[in-house]
Amino acid sequence: MNIGRRRWVFAAGCVPLVSTGTEPAFTSRDQFSVLNTGASVANVRIAVLYAGRAEVGPFRLGVAPRRVRQVRVNDLIFPVAVRLGEPYGLIFDSDVAVVVQCTRQDTGRPLGAGAMTNAWPLRCRA
Repeated sequence: MNIGRRRWVFAAGCVPLVSTGTEPAFTSRDQFSVLNTGASVANVRIAVLYAGRAEVGPFRLGVAPRRVRQVRVNDLIFPVAVRLGEPYGLIFDSDVAVVVQCTRQDTGRPLGAGAMTNAWPLRCRA
């Protein structure tokens, strides 16, 4: 049984520009996790939307059956890199139901902080 939805949105992205501490463990970043509880590979497409520039993507991602895959937004570079320090939103479209969760690690100050939130699931019409 697949748990989740085929479409998710995340509206509060912004990869921090500044980091303190050692890399890569303490690099400021946004990261998302995609959980696939189903029996087939999840083929996920990700679009990035900005306030003042054109949408970029799709970034393509495969998640094996009964697995979770974690990806740093900083690592989304093809077809074009996600802009650091600029607010963005993400739209996740998958061919099977998945669950998406997003996190932020902001180490711009010596006492780094992290935040976690679920993306918002949308019902797909199809």
